[in-house]
Amino acid sequence: MAKADSATVDMNNDLSTDWSLKVRLLLNAGHAIDHMFLLIFAAAVGVIAVDFGVHRWEDLMPYGVGAFILFGLGALPAGRLGDLWGRRQMMLVFFFGMSGATLLTAVAQSPWQIAFALTLVGAFASIYHPVGIPMLVQRSPRPGMAIGINGLAGNMGVAVAALFTGFMVKWFGWRAAFAVPAIISFICGVLFLLACPKETEPPSKRVSKAKVQLPRKMLARALLVMTMAAVSGNLLYNFTTNGNGQLMVERFQGVIEDPAMLGTLLAIVYAVAAFAQVIVGRLLDRFEVKPLFLTVVLVQIPLLLLVSVSQGWTMYAALLAVMIFVFGAIPFIDVMIVRYVDDRIRSRVAGMRFTVSLGLSALAVWILGPFVKSTGFDTLFMFMALISICTVATVALLPGERKIQKMNMDQGQVDAA
Repeated sequence: MAKADSATVDMNNDLSTDWSLKVRLLLNAGHAIDHMFLLIFAAAVGVIAVDFGVHRWEDLMPYGVGAFILFGLGALPAGRLGDLWGRRQMMLVFFFGMSGATLLTAVAQSPWQIAFALTLVGAFASIYHPVGIPMLVQRSPRPGMAIGINGLAGNMGVAVAALFTGFMVKWFGWRAAFAVPAIISFICGVLFLLACPKETEPPSKRVSKAKVQLPRKMLARALLVMTMAAVSGNLLYNFTTNGNGQLMVERFQGVIEDPAMLGTLLAIVYAVAAFAQVIVGRLLDRFEVKPLFLTVVLVQIPLLLLVSVSQGWTMYAALLAVMIFVFGAIPFIDVMIVRYVDDRIRSRVAGMRFTVSLGLSALAVWILGPFVKSTGFDTLFMFMALISICTVATVALLPGERKIQKMNMDQGQVDAA
């Protein structure tokens, strides 16, 4: 009997290792796909505008806003379905849906057709964050590190969007920049179908407790702070990742004008900055959220102001530093959800937060072109510095974890008495 039990444990360990090696890799690849596909349009918008007969790229940019609105609004139903129906099923919808919607974008013949196709891309992209990240951390002993590595994968997708699109546009045209990734997403979907075991029950039926137990009022306060900080953080993310390509074109004018070279330089920025999430994730497994979060956001302010007034290689160095701290702020919200929220409702809470934060931050994509056209990138980056100041004020409202733990200990002593 003991041998049988031992064999069962060994088999479960093997299954856990197999799940870890294959499924986690595909979940991280899904994060890269999620961010890459959303930014192909921004990386190729100048060429697409010429093809469609639009005079300026700024005038075409608002046609992509539907993707980011659905990216936010779709997170709420996606999170609900992830908890109640199953995360594995939703991830399959994600991979195959992203493939079909991106292929549809590749064959668009007008601005409104591409707007419709990009909106579908955003709808399927909304699945990943409330479903893929909770699925990734549900078996992780170090969730901060897992989220950091996952963030690295996502922002490598941002880097690939800039690099890959630049070369595809140069060699094969903008349509290939959408068609080839569509095939990759389809292949990942097939691999995920084969590698990920079926769930025995949906997450909503699991019994679990959050790592940090917050009183109801304090949890509501923490969720409000998370959402407000996520809105401001996503505004910065959308302004930068959608605008950096054209910023590079403007600020390197007369120095470097080859689109492939500019795409490579921007990809280097994103690739280097993405590693900040791994470092932050590791720190979050060891230290409190609030002081780390405040430090990262405070450093953003002077760096954004420096980008606003610099040109050429000075601007490039400042932009690299900005993106390190913009990307470095991303893991905090996901780690807070893991720490404060039970796994059985984690996708729904994440979905609600993403619906509000990403829905509002989609305004950044809508106003980016008109804003830059009327005031320039210098004013845009000054405005982003103001957003970071607001984020500092918001994060300062977070409850301290030591205070929470002391309250829980005191409550436990009272209950024991």
